[in-house]
Amino acid sequence: MQVSLQINARWIIPVDQNNNVLENHALIVQDDKIIDILPQSEANKYSPIELIELNDHALAPGFINAHSHAAMSLMKGLADDIRLDEWLKEHIWPAEMALADDAFVKEGSELAVAEMIKGGTTCFNDMYFFIDQTALVARQAGIRVNIGIPIIDFPTRWANTLEEYISKGLAVRDRFNNDPLINFSFAPHAPYTVSDASLQRIQPLMDELGLSMHMHLHETLNEVEQSLSEHHLRPLARLDKLDLLGPELIAVHMTELNQTEIQQLAEHGVHIVHCPESNLKLASGFCPVADLLATGVNVALGTDGSASNNDLDMLGEMRTAALLAKGVAKKADALPAYQALRMATINGAKALGLADKIGSLEIGKQADLFAINLNAIETQPVYDVISTLVYAANRSQISDVWVAGKAVMSHHQLNHINEAQLLKKLHTWREKIAPFHHQSYKAV
Repeated sequence: MQVSLQINARWIIPVDQNNNVLENHALIVQDDKIIDILPQSEANKYSPIELIELNDHALAPGFINAHSHAAMSLMKGLADDIRLDEWLKEHIWPAEMALADDAFVKEGSELAVAEMIKGGTTCFNDMYFFIDQTALVARQAGIRVNIGIPIIDFPTRWANTLEEYISKGLAVRDRFNNDPLINFSFAPHAPYTVSDASLQRIQPLMDELGLSMHMHLHETLNEVEQSLSEHHLRPLARLDKLDLLGPELIAVHMTELNQTEIQQLAEHGVHIVHCPESNLKLASGFCPVADLLATGVNVALGTDGSASNNDLDMLGEMRTAALLAKGVAKKADALPAYQALRMATINGAKALGLADKIGSLEIGKQADLFAINLNAIETQPVYDVISTLVYAANRSQISDVWVAGKAVMSHHQLNHINEAQLLKKLHTWREKIAPFHHQSYKAV
């Protein structure tokens, strides 16, 4: 039988129900789908158009970055080592009001997508403005994306009123609606920037169009205290009162939670996105990941934006998440390596409503995957492949990435993004953005 692609690998990590690792197996792809995974010794029944031998590599599902602000990659390092409210109000928002436009989002998203693909990410869930530009960049690069239609209760360079945010966002959705790699959700920024009236306005549209809601929630203690002061309710209770808790809600950060709220999240099937490195850097608090997982809540993993991370490295995010959870829970098994990997793959797919298509390497699913060379000083010897991937590997070892069966990176080279040209554009952007830089030292 002739097939599009056969990859022979030393290990295949399917991220299946039993957390198996397959040794010396072949993954068979026909067009955009996985049609077989079998021992290499039995793969001679296939005649591949392309045969790839990866004798030192592991294959794994592509990472799903469940929360990002791609265009903000241009602000990497712009305002470091300051608290969240100062970071946002005195540096990020002023820079965005001055500079964020089509070109800013296009080239910032291109930088982010290049970095994500090189790190094995094949799908990202984004929240920003000028969303048509992010969609165009994703389409050209061949990466999968869920685009958030931004909702915020003040004017930006993207829109001035609630109705303009909605109409412009839905027009972009209509434009890309037939693209199999591009999906959409509503993305109200946060409870402190979006009113009850705005949330009630988009709720029927979510139901009508089958869209989810992607929102920062319970990110800091200050957010919770402000909500209690203004609404006499914690943010989660406020959303519950608006009947917005359910499987359609993707709640990001969730560092300030009590046991009653954790149980409530489980009962309503709300999805959580944990962003450990951003939360640590901004001193936002600790998401109680072990308690959430123990209660049955689906917890995915995201990087947040490069302005508060400062990278889009899902391998690093997995390691941080696993180590942080152990420290917070004071239990070495609070977040095992295999669970961290699930958070970065299949749990993200569940949050985005795409678990039937991506998030694991299984027959019938889309061929979204990466190959990582483990025959390196940093990752030898290998006793447990998943532990090695989570605790020892780094993204420079990722050599090849496929989305829907098509190679978007081959032998460490991006196939649809010219890195040299991109770097030249970034030097120009640095000069434009530098005046907004918060500098903690004096250059001499």
